[in-house]
Amino acid sequence: MRKFNIRKVLDGLTAGSSSASQQQQQQQHHPSGTREPEIQETLQSEHFQLCKTVRHGFPYQPSALAFDPVQKILAVGTQTGALRLFGRPGVECYCQHDSGAAVIQLQFLVNEGALVSALADDTLHLWNLRQKRPAILHSLKFCRERVTFCHLPFQSKWLYVGTERGNIHIVNVEAFTLSGYVIMWNKAIELSSKSHPGPVVHISDNPMDEGKLLIGFESGTVVLWDLKSKKADYRYTYDEAIHSVAWHHEGKQFICSHSDGTLTIWNIRSPTKPVQTITPHGKQLKDGKKPEPCKPILKVEFKTTRSGEPFIILSGGLSYDTVGRRPCLTVMHGKSTAVLEMDYSIVDFLTLCETPYPNDFQEPYAVVVLLEKDLVLIDLAQNGYPIFENPYPLSIHESPVTCCEYFADCPVDLIPALYSVGARQKRQGYSKKEWPINGGNWGLGAQSYPEIIITGHADGSVKFWDASAITLQVLYKLKTSKVFEKSRNKDDRPNTDIVDEDPYAIQIISWCAESRMLCIAGVSAHVIIYRFSKQEVITEVIPMLEVRLLYEINDLETPEGEQPPPLPTPVGGSSPQPIPPQSHPSTSSSSSDGLRDNVPCLKVKNSPLKQSPGYQTELVIQLVWVGGEPPQQITSLAVNSSYGLVVFGNCNGIAMVDYLQRTVLLNLGTIELYGSNDPYRREPRSPRKSRQPSGAGLCDISEGTVVPEDRCKSPTSDVKDNSFSRSRSSSVTSIDKESREAISALHFCETFTRKADSAPSPCLWVGTTLGTVLVIALNLPPGGEQRLLQPVIVSPSGTLLRLKGAILRMAFLDTTGCLMPPAYEPWREHNVPEEKDDKEKLKKRRPVSVSPSSSQEISENQYAVICSEKQAKVISLPNQNCVYKQNITETSFVLRGDIVALSNSICLACFCANGHIMTFSLPSLRPLLDVYYLPLTNMRIARTFCFTNNGQALYLVSPTEIQRLTYSQETCENLQEMLGELFTPVETPEAPNRGFFKGLFGGGAQSLDREELFGESASGKASRSLAQHIPGPGGIEGVKGAASGVVGELARARLALDERGQKLGDLEERTAAMLSSADSFSKHAHEMMLKYKDKKWYQF
Repeated sequence: MRKFNIRKVLDGLTAGSSSASQQQQQQQHHPSGTREPEIQETLQSEHFQLCKTVRHGFPYQPSALAFDPVQKILAVGTQTGALRLFGRPGVECYCQHDSGAAVIQLQFLVNEGALVSALADDTLHLWNLRQKRPAILHSLKFCRERVTFCHLPFQSKWLYVGTERGNIHIVNVEAFTLSGYVIMWNKAIELSSKSHPGPVVHISDNPMDEGKLLIGFESGTVVLWDLKSKKADYRYTYDEAIHSVAWHHEGKQFICSHSDGTLTIWNIRSPTKPVQTITPHGKQLKDGKKPEPCKPILKVEFKTTRSGEPFIILSGGLSYDTVGRRPCLTVMHGKSTAVLEMDYSIVDFLTLCETPYPNDFQEPYAVVVLLEKDLVLIDLAQNGYPIFENPYPLSIHESPVTCCEYFADCPVDLIPALYSVGARQKRQGYSKKEWPINGGNWGLGAQSYPEIIITGHADGSVKFWDASAITLQVLYKLKTSKVFEKSRNKDDRPNTDIVDEDPYAIQIISWCAESRMLCIAGVSAHVIIYRFSKQEVITEVIPMLEVRLLYEINDLETPEGEQPPPLPTPVGGSSPQPIPPQSHPSTSSSSSDGLRDNVPCLKVKNSPLKQSPGYQTELVIQLVWVGGEPPQQITSLAVNSSYGLVVFGNCNGIAMVDYLQRTVLLNLGTIELYGSNDPYRREPRSPRKSRQPSGAGLCDISEGTVVPEDRCKSPTSDVKDNSFSRSRSSSVTSIDKESREAISALHFCETFTRKADSAPSPCLWVGTTLGTVLVIALNLPPGGEQRLLQPVIVSPSGTLLRLKGAILRMAFLDTTGCLMPPAYEPWREHNVPEEKDDKEKLKKRRPVSVSPSSSQEISENQYAVICSEKQAKVISLPNQNCVYKQNITETSFVLRGDIVALSNSICLACFCANGHIMTFSLPSLRPLLDVYYLPLTNMRIARTFCFTNNGQALYLVSPTEIQRLTYSQETCENLQEMLGELFTPVETPEAPNRGFFKGLFGGGAQSLDREELFGESASGKASRSLAQHIPGPGGIEGVKGAASGVVGELARARLALDERGQKLGDLEERTAAMLSSADSFSKHAHEMMLKYKDKKWYQF
């Protein structure tokens, strides 16, 4: 373990130019007489490694669905080539096709631990699911034809592949090679037919006779093909296009769904016309005419039961006059028809049945419906078809995510507390049965510490998630919009809104896990403070404060043009603003020239509010309109339970509120914070327009389409990327707003505010977008009743230092280099009347300052760590010397920086807009990790990326999914154990009994030796130009990471044997080739010898 001396800090730094500047700085900051104490740093670059861990949430833009009825595993494919596999709750897996092409179909090799995916780029892939991280074993790329439909019969190794040209090819799934057997479209349809039948939309074998293949063409033609005789037995034609086909299990009838909303049922031996035509949603006309056409029935399934009528289940087919009606799944059972409305359009559905055998009674028990933005499971066995309660975390996007925070290593009692209040929010009316998709096994969770993710949403809701041991489960949901009056319709809406829609959207979350205090800042320039309580309360009047935070604009450009703040002096904590009357000011309140003035954007309810156990509103603070100028959105926020203070800032200035006394303590424009020492010498009307805002690059990174979720901006970039702050009516020009100095970081701490200080005291550090760090000293009254009676005195103490770029994060270390979290008040139930003894205790209670060095001598120093968009600095306190400095990036800028704990030490973790993730040791800021991870392709990543303790990080990878990653070497090594197993050894159920008479007279299922038909000996080799075989990366390498245990060992042994056999085969072939070449060589040599045997040397 190396000791790092301040003077030797440059050892190991690679960047020459920065090291030179640092050396100068070291000399500058350390006159020969002074010496900083040595701090031992334990973190080395080998402690860091970056890898993705898990992806949670609903698969974005789903396109395909499959289910293994024996393994009980569900697979979902997406339009971006992603594959998500779901087993029992907690067993989930994410894989990605490299091409990124849309998944058009998925087929399980039932109970084999494998899956075939068909993609829109005409490739087929075989996935090995017998390892914890599935991998592709083989791929097949069709070169001349487009793949439209695939079918893999149960327990068969031959996959039928239908194409756009109407042909059917057959793939051997084991070797992933094409058979020479091809069903050409012109052989399948009648020769007299002059038109092409269209693409293949359906293939399936007769459940009772594997030798008969049913082929559906888009135009409406269906063909029953005899595989042995290679000719069509029957052809069925219908005028309407076909969308799907399904068999009755006895193999005598099949059903087709059509584009005019009809279903046709056919007897296989009666090809002339259907036995029955049904229009499930068509209005039956009295005079026997055909019903009116309906929308297409996109899919139909025909499932039989032993004890009753069969089920016909279909999607689509609604009549055209049902405008605005939601998408429906229709369940027809006997004479009853149930129409089940869905929240989103249906992508696909599957019926789950008791048996995997297609020739047995199906006994359906549930329907999985894959919607555009949800996954629904319907219980068919219960009256009314209730849905199952979904145990997967698929509701992240219930309302678009606008911000998120991640907390690892929380207090252990937090998750149970949140779970107990969240359990009361559960909906009723779910199916009583267990969730039926229950395959796979959980991983062994090596990480035992609690982790919580908090997501803020566009509708003003805040969700708390248990994220421990790489799982995700919703704990509790808070609706922040409950405190505001909702407008009944659009005309009702006050025109004070500064956003067109989602006025309650959450922008910033500030949470203290120990005290359970929560504070949110919303898009309508509102801040709400919440306390956690297990008791229900009724709040008669919602406590409310209104704050005028303004950046005064004068046409006369005079330095004195700034309107004086409401407080007589910056120090004037002795006369805090009183609480305004609770009745809401009328919206007609306006200034003398008729401009809107003193009006908040939202109206707080004036009726009593019932607050359930959980987070309860303590105080609502709103910024108001000033002289026709709307309040600017809040850019930074901090709450401290020990001091009873909340502070927030925007591009106009900063406001501090005492939430215990409910008074405004500080309300200053940013320029006033500097006092007379403003380095920019700004005049109120004309800030320095020459300065290019450091984050201007963000403006170029917007997604192609403007989606509502992109409106809320990241706290670090709101001032710079005004192109993202839409629907803002403002009288200020955008360049004026961009060049204002906004508050970008706030941090409460107990430290030294001045060089002469001998002891640390409570204060607030403020960082701005121009890279300035300022300090505000706090003088707090004693605890207990005095805290509520005496005022808090705040005194801005001026500028401390400057960095390049906006300030993002600040933290404090003690003299040993340990992190000093802000002081906090431990959580207690405040809705229970206190006993006298408790009151006495409360008076004596001191706020908890959790510094490990709380017993340190007064003379010992501290370090402040400050990270900006461009660089990081470590400042020694109280002498305010810059002891370390690191230029993080020259060409890009940091989007997120966090000071985090890892391996009993701490480091600074940064995510840059150029896609790099970097970590630096503390306090010396040695670079430990620099990995190119992902480019910033949209604002969603910038807004949601966050690091937390123990090497964890996350971001929103799509509007519906959270991607978690780790930068810890230890977690990367343990990840294999923590992941769940998808494949578990399960016996395949016994095949249905044929019965004595059926066996005697041949009435049972007919089997077929497909090998004999499709094998190379019978059908020859397929044309090489038709498809190209590509070996996958998931061979023996994939198995090395496979599950330990019997299955893993067997898989390894089997693959090793295969590989050995392959090598032996190769060796044999090579030996044979060598023998034949030796043989031919000896022949040639013998011929040469005979030719020249009798010739003399001079005849050559």
